[in-house]
Amino acid sequence: MTKRTRKTVVLAVLQTAIGIPGVPTGADDAMLVSDVSSTPIAAQYAQRNNVKGYLGNDQQLVSEKHAELSFSVEIAGGGTVGEAPAWEPLLLACSFASTVVADTGVTYHPVSDDPLPATIYYYLDGLLHKLTNAFGTVSLDLTSNAVPKFKFKFTGDYVPVIDQALPTPDFSKFKDPLVVNNENTPAFTMAGYSAVLNAFTADVANTVTYRSLPGAAGALITDRKPTGNVVFELARVSDKDYWSSIAGAQNLPLSLQHGKAPGNIVTIAAPAVQLTSPSYTDNNGIASLSATLTFNTLLGNDEISIALT
Repeated sequence: MTKRTRKTVVLAVLQTAIGIPGVPTGADDAMLVSDVSSTPIAAQYAQRNNVKGYLGNDQQLVSEKHAELSFSVEIAGGGTVGEAPAWEPLLLACSFASTVVADTGVTYHPVSDDPLPATIYYYLDGLLHKLTNAFGTVSLDLTSNAVPKFKFKFTGDYVPVIDQALPTPDFSKFKDPLVVNNENTPAFTMAGYSAVLNAFTADVANTVTYRSLPGAAGALITDRKPTGNVVFELARVSDKDYWSSIAGAQNLPLSLQHGKAPGNIVTIAAPAVQLTSPSYTDNNGIASLSATLTFNTLLGNDEISIALT
């Protein structure tokens, strides 16, 4: 029977602990996603390599198997100040924690302790793929004149695929995103200078390792090395001397506000960003500076934050 890729539904719920899978439902845990990519079985194999008096392959044995799932989610607030957005479980399973101040906002920042894992259900036109005890990594893409997106990649325990009808998803918790432009993105500053932004990306770059050892198995987040890229229009040296900052390996504060209405303002901040690998680019005849970003820590677990106000 033909399977149609558009008939896809993704559900996700945060687990209470490792080893206790959640049971997400279409009514409460549907994720509004795009760009779905699945590796239903990611395996490592042990070679036998026996000699039998003739040429050819020998059977491989599975030494470890897990599942991987990637998808994008539009960046938008929760709609109400102080209310968590529908995509929160995904970010928390990427080693983030939240600080909620009622009537003020929600701020997410990375952590170094073990986060709670997620259970993710991926339905593909009558097939159900489950990832349990899943951890992930995430990147952000805010490119001018495009919809801003999170890009998630999760690694979790493999569960045998089964036939299962699509659930009825409720996406009402997701708020409409805003295109990145002058009207909707009022502030981008680098080292205190308000620059004209062409594109911004940030990759948290969690190292997600899956192991299967006697006495231990599962996915772990073992490190992170956040990087990114920024492209903004060139300024005069007298306005902001980014060249000296790059040559001197200086840490620079960065802030990007997207959205204006309370409940749908997303602010990405980093206290110590280092610009490297600068180059010039042409954007419709306008010269821009493109540079790689390295998100450094100051006090720990503070290299990037995502605030919803």
